[in-house]
Amino acid sequence: MKTVGKPVVKKDAMALVTGQPVYTDDIAPRDCLIVKVLRSPHANAFVKRVIKERALKVPGIEAVYTWEDVPAKRFTMAGQTYPEPSPYDRLILDRHVRFVGDAVAIVAGADEMCVDQALEVLKVEYEVLPAVLDFRKAKDHEVLVHPEEDWRALCQVGADNRRNLCASGGMHKGDVDKVLADCDVVVTNSYHVQAAQQTMMETFRTFCFLDTYGRLNVVSSTQIVFHVRRILSNALGIPKSKIRAVKPRIGGGFGAKQTAVSEVYPAFVTWMTKKPAKMVFSREETQTASSPRHEMEVSVRIGADKTGKIRAIDVHTLSNTGAYGEHGPTTVGLSGTKSISLYGGLEAHRFTYDVVYTNKMSAGAYRGYGATQGIYAVECAVNELAGKLSLDPVELRLHNMVREGQVMPAYYGETNTSCALDRCLLRVKDMIGWEEKYPCKEIGNGKVRSVGVAMGMQSSGIPGVDVGSATVRLNEDGIYTLLIGAADMGTGCDTILAQMAAECLECSVDSVIVSGADTDTSPYDSGSYASSTTYVTGKAVEKACEKLIQQIKKRACQMLSCGSEELSFDGYQARNLNTKETVTLEEIGTAAMCGNNVALQVTETHSSPVSPPPFMAGAVEIELDRETGQVDIVDYAAVIDCGTVVNPNLARVQAEGGIAQGIGMALYEQVQYTEDGKLLNNSLMQYKIPSRLDVGKLRIEFESSFEPSGPFGAKSIGEIVINTPAPALTHAIYNATGIWFKELPVTSEKIAMALVK
Repeated sequence: MKTVGKPVVKKDAMALVTGQPVYTDDIAPRDCLIVKVLRSPHANAFVKRVIKERALKVPGIEAVYTWEDVPAKRFTMAGQTYPEPSPYDRLILDRHVRFVGDAVAIVAGADEMCVDQALEVLKVEYEVLPAVLDFRKAKDHEVLVHPEEDWRALCQVGADNRRNLCASGGMHKGDVDKVLADCDVVVTNSYHVQAAQQTMMETFRTFCFLDTYGRLNVVSSTQIVFHVRRILSNALGIPKSKIRAVKPRIGGGFGAKQTAVSEVYPAFVTWMTKKPAKMVFSREETQTASSPRHEMEVSVRIGADKTGKIRAIDVHTLSNTGAYGEHGPTTVGLSGTKSISLYGGLEAHRFTYDVVYTNKMSAGAYRGYGATQGIYAVECAVNELAGKLSLDPVELRLHNMVREGQVMPAYYGETNTSCALDRCLLRVKDMIGWEEKYPCKEIGNGKVRSVGVAMGMQSSGIPGVDVGSATVRLNEDGIYTLLIGAADMGTGCDTILAQMAAECLECSVDSVIVSGADTDTSPYDSGSYASSTTYVTGKAVEKACEKLIQQIKKRACQMLSCGSEELSFDGYQARNLNTKETVTLEEIGTAAMCGNNVALQVTETHSSPVSPPPFMAGAVEIELDRETGQVDIVDYAAVIDCGTVVNPNLARVQAEGGIAQGIGMALYEQVQYTEDGKLLNNSLMQYKIPSRLDVGKLRIEFESSFEPSGPFGAKSIGEIVINTPAPALTHAIYNATGIWFKELPVTSEKIAMALVK
């Protein structure tokens, strides 16, 4: 292949490194009203009265809105395909506030100074209510987070607001209890994963304006332009045809921007005032009123015979969706399907779950989307199982892992059509020097070096749900335009999709202009989430380009007065094989503009009934100080099977970033609340994320399989890369200390205190 598989430079690289105005706030009109939200100081309260007279008198203030001014129509902020599994449980402003940081009032003014002043003098009288903050006690608690009558769920997900249940359900195959009772060794543990913040560099931000036709234009840092349009239509009570959603360059999302966190407030202001409006979240707001990873407690039972054959896995997940249900019913499913399915040939498995409401900040989508929590728990249990069986954990996995060709009952019953997981694990074993370093070595001065290992899998889009589309057009200068609805949020999908188009069209990547995402001009796309873009939208690009080539040849045949069997086309010119006469691509594009009946523009759509999983193996070497508990990462080796690697450089960057996030989640990132529900980690001073100095040496390699249903054999890579650091590090810490830590993060303080006991 000429372009696919090559380390092509990102299309927007120079614009980004030279600081050109590409992000939402860079391109917002200067005359925007500034929009901010007054937020609740209480975890659960009823707003008795908002006294806004003094705020309205502040010079420059345009409007102050409360629950009395907004539509009383419930919606969800979750960016999901309709009908959304997430319940409709929000209002733009609700009289009942459900967490510290919940929106109470919207203030709009000419500048930030006057808006801040108005927020200070805005007075609210609350009736403070008892709160439910412990998610282990939330189910059937006497305090109901959503007692309202107009709460509703569009899908049957086991939701019951009268029991604080956002979702509940499960699946099984075989008699798990009977098989586990017959196993020689059973490991039973519960693992607690705290919420974690995406901490993308660009916070949530949106600006809005009305165009010449009175339509609401919403420009936002979002992964989901088409879902934003529907969400705003539901929230504002206006037709979707009256709304246009556009995405400029995004400064990171990692799933946070799969929820419409900021869009509704400036949209409401613009719709009411008819003036441009802008909202930019502060870092504190992004930490305290956003959409972090779901806190989960994952209970695992795993049993094997004395030879090391894993016979049964039982997983129960309790998930904390917080005050609202965005992504609650869907993230929890991956905690079981992606963890259990790593192991093939099970005699029985069971996965059950409850997703509960609490009076804490609502959760949302975050890279890994529930699989991260479940894989952490199951992989830790497998490592403990290896110890009880006196087996090498690498060998135990090689004996039990899912293989190519196997049916995966816990993974939608799909057949594993492409899998290099065995090669990934063997390569990681060699890279880290497992034979020489496992389990640990004393290096003196109270320090020890140890290693740990884990596997992971993810998905490539949501089967039978996600839709990707692409429009490809030949222009008169022989250059192509590729229109997409997927959102490049720094991942490089614009470049990757251009590489695929160039491969099909037999041209250079520079000959493909990429435009997206815009609900007025882009073909429909579910959005950039669920690791769907390369696999789903990429296939749409492939199909569209193949069809366009046929149209180009058809027009060339007319120009050269020959049949299709007499024509050759090399991507730059078409030739009549009999007369040797040629026409260039530029001539074909120009001729299509006059007296032409052959459309040189094609739109194709793709949705896959399957979701072939990418796989990954990761191994880490750490140095641990037994006196202080300090953990330093010496080496992290990762080998990934994402099918055909479309762009090795971009894939490697994706992997390095995901591993760094996984390291932060495992060792540093701590979410702490006061006893009355206030989040303490409201800035990057209190919420520690790893710097480049904290992640040690990262080494990434690829073991390519070929996925027949994917474009050029490709699968996804965006999410899989975050799933192995937490269990691998927990394993390495155990090998260094002899202590299993079952709650993340495993901080140096926890290690030091445990070693003292």
